[in-house]
Amino acid sequence: MSIFGISDAIGKPVASITATILITIVWITTVYIKQDSQPILTLVFVGIGYAVLAIIISGILSPILTKHLQGPLTNPFAIVSILVTNAIWG
Repeated sequence: MSIFGISDAIGKPVASITATILITIVWITTVYIKQDSQPILTLVFVGIGYAVLAIIISGILSPILTKHLQGPLTNPFAIVSILVTNAIWG
């Protein structure tokens, strides 16, 4: 959302909170409908997968859009932080 300017258009706190709530609802609903036998483990891995995709997308799009690499790939601590945060979120 930040890369495409959506966060700036909507307003950063509102956009981030709304996106987080919507993603959480989709994840929980999907696990509930699927009737997963290990929902917590599934959601942890979904969170990690989401983090990996966010890191990859940031690494691809930031040089294209800003002409230089930005985001977690420029800081190893950020990568670990994103993975852990999203695993807990899952």
